[in-house]
Amino acid sequence: MDSIRDLVNVQELMTAVVQYVPRLLAGLGLLIAFWAVFRVVRHPLRAGLHRAGLHDKIIDLIVDRLLRYTVMLIGLVMALDQLGVNVGAALAGMGVAGIAVGFAAQDSVANVIAGILIFWDKPFVVGDWIKTEGEYGQVSNITMRTTRIRTPRNTYIVIPNKRIIDQVMENYSKHGKLRVDVPVGIAYKEDIPAAREALIAAVERIGAPIESEPAPQVVVSGLGDSSVNLEVRVWIEHADDQQGTIVTVLEAAKLGLDAAGIEIPFPHLQLFVDDVRERIWERAATLRGA
Repeated sequence: MDSIRDLVNVQELMTAVVQYVPRLLAGLGLLIAFWAVFRVVRHPLRAGLHRAGLHDKIIDLIVDRLLRYTVMLIGLVMALDQLGVNVGAALAGMGVAGIAVGFAAQDSVANVIAGILIFWDKPFVVGDWIKTEGEYGQVSNITMRTTRIRTPRNTYIVIPNKRIIDQVMENYSKHGKLRVDVPVGIAYKEDIPAAREALIAAVERIGAPIESEPAPQVVVSGLGDSSVNLEVRVWIEHADDQQGTIVTVLEAAKLGLDAAGIEIPFPHLQLFVDDVRERIWERAATLRGA
């Protein structure tokens, strides 16, 4: 027991504890004060950002993550300073570690920045039908890192936001009504006005989801190798009806052209064979005479 008392001076230990308690209380007080500041400014800041028109997820990022962690980090640094910790060395070490983490997570940071741009510019929102990265589908969710798309095949695709920002993206839901273009070919010998009349009549019999205004159109889109290429143009109210409308119009067009006796040609190649035997003999006789 005496040896333990010699190693540990109880009086000095108690003195050190008494001297250290105010610093500890001051550090805890600073943490509580900074937490209280965050709680006080949180709701007014969220309300102001809402009035500025920012998306909820950007507001969550700014308020619940950036602001909270920044305020609490400052409070923690000041609290450690009260406890006598060498804050400068700690901050230097954190800075070096932050640089290393930044290099390692640069792709994730780029995706987060791209996510902020998506929420800011709003090129699409949840529920829109879009085509990007060669994929077509309905946006089911947007996070700060990725955009999730549900395809007509009912598959689930996750695309990093950076790739969407860097590529061309087509939004089928942005402006309401959508025009659907369906290609149809007829033979060169057929009458284009008669084909147009048959196609429009067939499309009008479909009804919903095809809109009556603007009215369906049939135009010549090109002259192919074996057919006159027509394009049936119809309008729909909602982009989610696009795929179904295409197959329905194709079927109606085939039945309508068949009923009107208009040929839909298959790809073919026409060869012309010229008989050159007579000219060869004439040339041969000329050469013999020479």
